Amino acid sequence: MGFPIEGETIQIHSYKHNGKIHRIWDATTILKGSRNMVIGGNDRTVVTESDGRTWITREPAICYFHAKYWFNIIGMLREDGIYYYCNISSPFIYDEEALKYIDYDLDIKVFPDMTYTLLDQDEYERHRRQMNYPAVIDQILHENVETLKNWIRQRKGPFAPDFIDTWYERYLTYRNP
Repeated sequence: MGFPIEGETIQIHSYKHNGKIHRIWDATTILKGSRNMVIGGNDRTVVTESDGRTWITREPAICYFHAKYWFNIIGMLREDGIYYYCNISSPFIYDEEALKYIDYDLDIKVFPDMTYTLLDQDEYERHRRQMNYPAVIDQILHENVETLKNWIRQRKGPFAPDFIDTWYERYLTYRNP
């Protein structure tokens, strides 16, 4: 398993625990890539859902993936501030096809004032039963929900002041050389 190279444009593939594709982001520009962390940027990229429907993202976003943590973080730059959408997920892997992870349903939406809401608990419980998530996975996921909440409260990683703006400026250098 390699890692994406800065400046490269890649796809992001999200799967469900049963191995079925969940969602594909068509084009994300790599801003930093290593074995342990990937930071990418995209704007108005095509997203394809598992049923074939497509839509286009509405605003620029900076995406943060880590090989150790069971979540990824998307910082969306909107007129009234930065909103974050955090997916509880497996750590990422990268192959020549795409950056890939398993989406485990639970999400945290973070508002510009850093208040947050845990989403999709009912969907998580339904899928946990349907796809027989092992108890160890359930425990890991709930521990990572708490880790993510701590990051939000401590303004750590992508939640740090200027993190998203700094990486967005870097993204713009690839869009407007």
